[in-house]
Amino acid sequence: MTYRDVRALGSERGHRFYLLALQYAQELWRQGLPAQSLLLINRALGADLPESGEIQAIHPLPYAAAAWIMSHRREEQFIGNPRRHYQHLASRMVEPRKELRTWRAWACWHLACLIYPDCPADEKQIAEEGLVEPTVLEIGAKLDALGAKGERSIWEQAVEMAIPR
Repeated sequence: MTYRDVRALGSERGHRFYLLALQYAQELWRQGLPAQSLLLINRALGADLPESGEIQAIHPLPYAAAAWIMSHRREEQFIGNPRRHYQHLASRMVEPRKELRTWRAWACWHLACLIYPDCPADEKQIAEEGLVEPTVLEIGAKLDALGAKGERSIWEQAVEMAIPR
């Protein structure tokens, strides 16, 4: 599997795209490319899925996968600064489904903050743009309001996985 398989779907961003993005993310992980795998998880989270949650019942939204990749990558594998990555993703989101995708990025940002507490935020962006990092309660409430059925619970399970023990 390669990026060409995803690209072949064109502008289609429904369930076929979602499943292919998840499969490709797994393939990239297996190739030892955790950063690229996270990028495909981001794309999967941007898919336009039915609100019924039918697809997600079989293939849950990949919050746990993102947490697992961040916490299980080997030291020599590049991952960058996931906290900063998700901060930028959330604060610079564009349409379609901008609000939902923004809150999904903030949800992943929170996972990254838990897993990589020493990774710094982009303090320059925070100061210059007046960016306010959301609280866990705000993220959960937005996932409840905007997300798929049961999305908050799926994310909260990933949060539990991400909490250092």
